[in-house]
Amino acid sequence: MQIEKKVITNLTKCYSLAELDYCGQKAYLVASEKQFPCLVISRDGQILDKVWDEPGGVMTMEPLPNGSFLATHRFYSPNDAKEATIVLAEQDKEGWKVRTLCKLPFVHRFGILNRDGQTYIVAATLKSDHQFKDDWTCPGRIWVGKLPENLNTVDEEHPLELTPLVSGLLRNHGFFKYEENGCDVCLIGTENGIWKVTPPTSDGQWQAECIFDQPASDMLLADFDGDGQKELLVLAPFHGENLSVYKNHNGNWEKVFDTPQPLEFLHALATAKLAGKEVAVIGHRKGARELCLISCDEKGYKLNVLDHDIGPANVLCREDGENLWILSANRETDEVAMYTVKA
Repeated sequence: MQIEKKVITNLTKCYSLAELDYCGQKAYLVASEKQFPCLVISRDGQILDKVWDEPGGVMTMEPLPNGSFLATHRFYSPNDAKEATIVLAEQDKEGWKVRTLCKLPFVHRFGILNRDGQTYIVAATLKSDHQFKDDWTCPGRIWVGKLPENLNTVDEEHPLELTPLVSGLLRNHGFFKYEENGCDVCLIGTENGIWKVTPPTSDGQWQAECIFDQPASDMLLADFDGDGQKELLVLAPFHGENLSVYKNHNGNWEKVFDTPQPLEFLHALATAKLAGKEVAVIGHRKGARELCLISCDEKGYKLNVLDHDIGPANVLCREDGENLWILSANRETDEVAMYTVKA
């Protein structure tokens, strides 16, 4: 396996990543967890634009079809997120404009789901309130709502309408969106397990069910062993050090792989393909602070280290011919980097 690395830029506490249609080309967004900028980057690593200088605190960015995007603002840490909001960033002839759509204290991750021609938003709050540092006595919620076709009608005085779907959940951190039966659904990782959320039919109700009853910080589904059935990869507990893969046997998730050593502060996670096989890219932010690749062959699961002492917070992946391309927000070293992995 060959790995090529290119450092694009330095961005203090770089954290959130997203794809974006920018002026007719595919590009990427990278934003800071703290009070620093959000940048637009081309596929070849050129900085194309700056969306904002501050306030930052960006945990999630979600693109819209017209080249604008939604983002969280003012989530600086689990202890400093009481003023967190969801904002809309859109571009006109004068540049980028950013408008608050709603206040949602402690909102960490959210996603846009589509079903039957309707667009919905699902957002998860880590907790609901706190009185002191590391106070986890007020559980969070999963919030849902319909996203208006015309977002010009939404602002801080006329906020986006969200309603709680599931309450009593804590440390609602991971968010994984995928398609099932022609409909977007998502998984949300919490201290109370992994919850699957399905948008309503035109005359139905939202559905939420716990599909995995153990704590999960982040998770994804991928067919690592190529048998046509997706396995569940779980990072646990919240910001934890355990990476495990589970296979579904008759409705029960049974563990088939554990990493041989703890990986401190697991955080970055994405699924991708390398040479036609599904793999996962992961990163952890303490200890060796590595960027790694999880794959499976006839000998079983294996972990390959792609880079070390960098501390990735999030990653984006795409297939580039037979190669795997990775954009990584290496938070602990303040570097935004691109990796090309050749099998």
